[in-house]
Amino acid sequence: MTRILVVDDEPQILRALRINLAARHYEVAVAADGSAALRQAAEWRPDLIVLDLGLPDIDGVDVIHGLRGWTRTPIVVLSGRAGNEDKVGALDAGADDYVTKPFGIEELLARIRAVSRRTGVHEAEPVAVRLGDRLVDLVGKTVSGGVRLTPTEWHILEILLRNPGKLIPQRYLLAEVWGSKHVKETHYLRQYMAQLRRKLERDPAHPQHLITEPGMGYRYTP
Repeated sequence: MTRILVVDDEPQILRALRINLAARHYEVAVAADGSAALRQAAEWRPDLIVLDLGLPDIDGVDVIHGLRGWTRTPIVVLSGRAGNEDKVGALDAGADDYVTKPFGIEELLARIRAVSRRTGVHEAEPVAVRLGDRLVDLVGKTVSGGVRLTPTEWHILEILLRNPGKLIPQRYLLAEVWGSKHVKETHYLRQYMAQLRRKLERDPAHPQHLITEPGMGYRYTP
């Protein structure tokens, strides 16, 4: 049974999440502050952590840093902080996804499932991925229908396709593709994502698979 640690200082949210997660056969533990979260994570070893940023003792971003010092346990941030700076800060600190309060329980559960798939038991690397009408061969580096991609387009697309459902931060993509000196050049990404959508999406103006998360990054949705 998958273990989830929920960290939030609002009792009603802890109760609601405990009930909803338990109903879906997750094993749930809760913590009301950052100190308890760090202690519980070390002792209980959860498979995933749902973490609020506005904790009474330690800021949630500092909790992420503390966790990332010794564990790669996936972290889904659940926070009332909706500013892009807060989102980017949490993702850069090592969070795997970010959900803003108020939230829909089904969306949160979908994010948990996506992150769990991504970071759970390592499956074999995909050889080919279906993206709308196209079949993308990640080994042969070909796209059905005679679509041709540049090396940079391939690099971006591979990162997204090998991480289905996962939010990939802008800074991570920029560093991986262009190097750490270019992590602020977000216009690079906008240009190349537009090119990829023109080549791969049925309706580039309304993409269904190569999704922008404004101010945060990009996500491949199967």
